Amino acid sequence: MTVTIVGAQLGDEGKGGIVDVYGDDADVVARYQGGDNAGHTVVHGGEEYKLSLVPSGAVRGKVGVLGNGCVVNPATLFEELDALRQRGLDPDVRVARRAHVIFPYHRVLDGIEEEAKSDTDDEVGTTGRGIGPTYEDKAGRRGLRIGDLADPEVLRDRLEYTVPLKRALAEDVFGVSVSDAGGDSEGDVDEAFDVDALFEEYREYGRRLREEGMLVDAGDFLADRIDEGANVMFEGAQGTIIDIDHGNYPYVTSSNPTAGGACTGTGLAPGVVGDGEVVGIVKAYLSRVGSGPMPTELGGVPGDTPGYDGDPDDPRTESEKLAARIREAGGEYGTVTGRPRRVGWLDVPMLRHAARASGFTGLAVNHVDTLAGLEEVTVGHSYTLDGEEVLTMPAPTERWAACEPNLRTFDGWPEFDGAAVAAEGYGSLPQNARAYLEYLEDELDTPVYAVGVGPGREETVVREHLF
Repeated sequence: MTVTIVGAQLGDEGKGGIVDVYGDDADVVARYQGGDNAGHTVVHGGEEYKLSLVPSGAVRGKVGVLGNGCVVNPATLFEELDALRQRGLDPDVRVARRAHVIFPYHRVLDGIEEEAKSDTDDEVGTTGRGIGPTYEDKAGRRGLRIGDLADPEVLRDRLEYTVPLKRALAEDVFGVSVSDAGGDSEGDVDEAFDVDALFEEYREYGRRLREEGMLVDAGDFLADRIDEGANVMFEGAQGTIIDIDHGNYPYVTSSNPTAGGACTGTGLAPGVVGDGEVVGIVKAYLSRVGSGPMPTELGGVPGDTPGYDGDPDDPRTESEKLAARIREAGGEYGTVTGRPRRVGWLDVPMLRHAARASGFTGLAVNHVDTLAGLEEVTVGHSYTLDGEEVLTMPAPTERWAACEPNLRTFDGWPEFDGAAVAAEGYGSLPQNARAYLEYLEDELDTPVYAVGVGPGREETVVREHLF
């Protein structure tokens, strides 16, 4: 059986925690897109694990697979694996030979391009991890794949073709001398464009991948496990509204977090994904990092919220104070970047769009505890656009930006002990919280399978066991 985990909003919905909650019954957890820009936090045995590339199931000792739809920074991969081993875990992670490799020059170019866009307020809010430039090279047929690292001759030939193009892009298009481009977390920027240095470093990664038995043909590997009766979970990164095809372009990632990405990103047929559960992960309010529209936003973040010049640490209006309260209670700071996230009320038209795009069979709603203690909880039920009510996100992004939310208010609920509620079951949630969740079930015609009421594994109300 398969279960696909999809972010229903703008990322940061708590997908890693839900993968962890259901992970006992999964044998394999496969990432199907994204790279080390996908921060997720797992709490296990009172310890917190912050991961950005290794699949969440590794904390539970499950086999992890980075599918062909992923872009992989080998330095990050081995850093995370080594860190988990130092903490007493024994992660078993396989990497698709067809997955593409993030090189240091991708990271440098990512930063250069984002800085150039900042002059016109068009920055996407990239993490600077080189994700977009790597996918660009993949689409341009000049990328290098994980399998290439294990073949020194192929590796050198492709670096000798690609690296001069990357240097020319930096210097001739962006007008930046790479020797003056500043520091880089992976070493001197000059070395990011040095074929010999790159060859030596990445040939070593290829040796380690090969000798540790990590290289697989993802589709064959996963199909064989399913045929053997294994339970496989597909883990998406980011969220529906930053899907490159279905999101608010251009403020998007470079891959498909929606359920269709689980097919193209693993090599398995649509029927394999469609025959299983597809669970939409929802945060009980809304947050995002980076620029772009956000009709239900409460309080802005300078440099991200268009036209906002306030201070999230010194809120002045009641709306800003409410945003600050939710941000602090929910820990709304990027796992990878540490940046404060923009905060808003739940956007239901966004969820209708996400449910249609991925075909959710169930929902997991997180951070219900974060809203506890508020007198009222509000949602954006629909939009007004051109004088008419709109129930789902319009395209293109400029039309979405013109939408005004039509709000619906619910009575708030008191604070509660998340672990006790999770142990006792759904009926022990405060009545008003249940009314809020049941509104979502009705609007999306989809049952709530799980409710997150705290950060720990034992603080999730599980209504439906997926496998």
